[in-house]
Amino acid sequence: MAAGRGAAVLRRAWRQRRTALLEPSYTPLVAACLCLAEGGVNLWVIRRVPYTEIDWKAYMEEVEGFANGTLDYTRLKGDTGPLVYPAGFVYIFLGLYYATGRGTDIRLAQYLFAGLYLLNLLLVFRIYCRTNKVPPYVFFFMCCASYRIHSIFVLRLFNDPVAMAILFLAINLFLEEHWSWGCFFFSLAVSVKMNILLFAPGLLFLLLQQFGLWGCIPKLCICALLQVVLGLPFLLVNPVGYLTRSFDLGRQFQFKWTVNWRFLPEEVFQNRAFHAMLLLVHLAGLGLFALHRWHRSKESILALLKDPAKRKHASPPLTVNKIIFVLFSSNFLGVCCSRSLHYQFYVWYFHTLPYLLWCTPTAKLAHMPKVLLLGVIELCWNTYPSTVCSSLSLHICHGLVLLQLWYGTAPPPVTHTPPPSRRPAAISKKAQ
Repeated sequence: MAAGRGAAVLRRAWRQRRTALLEPSYTPLVAACLCLAEGGVNLWVIRRVPYTEIDWKAYMEEVEGFANGTLDYTRLKGDTGPLVYPAGFVYIFLGLYYATGRGTDIRLAQYLFAGLYLLNLLLVFRIYCRTNKVPPYVFFFMCCASYRIHSIFVLRLFNDPVAMAILFLAINLFLEEHWSWGCFFFSLAVSVKMNILLFAPGLLFLLLQQFGLWGCIPKLCICALLQVVLGLPFLLVNPVGYLTRSFDLGRQFQFKWTVNWRFLPEEVFQNRAFHAMLLLVHLAGLGLFALHRWHRSKESILALLKDPAKRKHASPPLTVNKIIFVLFSSNFLGVCCSRSLHYQFYVWYFHTLPYLLWCTPTAKLAHMPKVLLLGVIELCWNTYPSTVCSSLSLHICHGLVLLQLWYGTAPPPVTHTPPPSRRPAAISKKAQ
């Protein structure tokens, strides 16, 4: 009986295939088809495209030191340099180390990452099904058209996809209003790679709106406590070494790998004043979005510090789209202002781009420019090595996305209705 209903749905979808590609309500059906197709695509990539060693061997050497009893973080190293990720990375990749025969069974590792790819895709599609904003045809570009994303998952085995999959799990929990569990998994994602902190300003805003200052402190304590528990073996041995290595915010990046700043001279790219300027621009962008795009209440933004029940004007409820818009735009602002983007960093925001582009009202003629924008961004990330043209084009695309986010989500102008005139009433009295 269930099979019959499924067949009827498929027949109806085929008859209405144009509608199925344009109406967000068909996202679950399109998502199911794409997930099945992606299983085959990943198997084909693993078997047909040669694996390229970049960081996997270094990851295995780093966690092998921990497996051998080394708890001083400054002594955990691989062939690409010292370990620079928090403790959650060590535990997860230690599991992969043992599962793949001390990191030697690369093919098994690729299959495990293919499974991670599909899990990540399911979590992303669940978010898009809830938002009901993006036309389903866009997901063909998100899935089938990105060579770079498939490469990051199943040909390079980076830790960035692991962190992002856990992050999307946390976001799904936020959408279900499981804020404590969401904060737990958000912190777990941070413990794999620090780029997840780009979502943190948006998450803090949401917690303040939902719970007020005192109400969000327990949620923040969950995030902090998990970091302490995960890092405890290393903190007990060399706390300074662990903190400076795993949370090194001032780490220098190599100019030869940058995707976004190739058009600058290397001395400017490495200059601390340039880094400080990017940080100021990032903070200014977050402040502007928080004040004028995230905050919709009639009260000052400082009212978010109050208990929600004691606010003079009740804050608008946190809808699914409000949560996603705040988190995705927070991360995107951070990506735009990053000191350097390497090729594996594409996964930091790739799956959020369809929402960022289609969350604003879209006229029929505006669909093609948005698809074109996705294509140019993909082309920039597939240009290796990056060039002056590709890095400039990437910034232009990012700027266009920011502009449509800013103007497309602008609050409607406040219309002041004039008070009713007393003159007609006076005339009517005279007439009586």
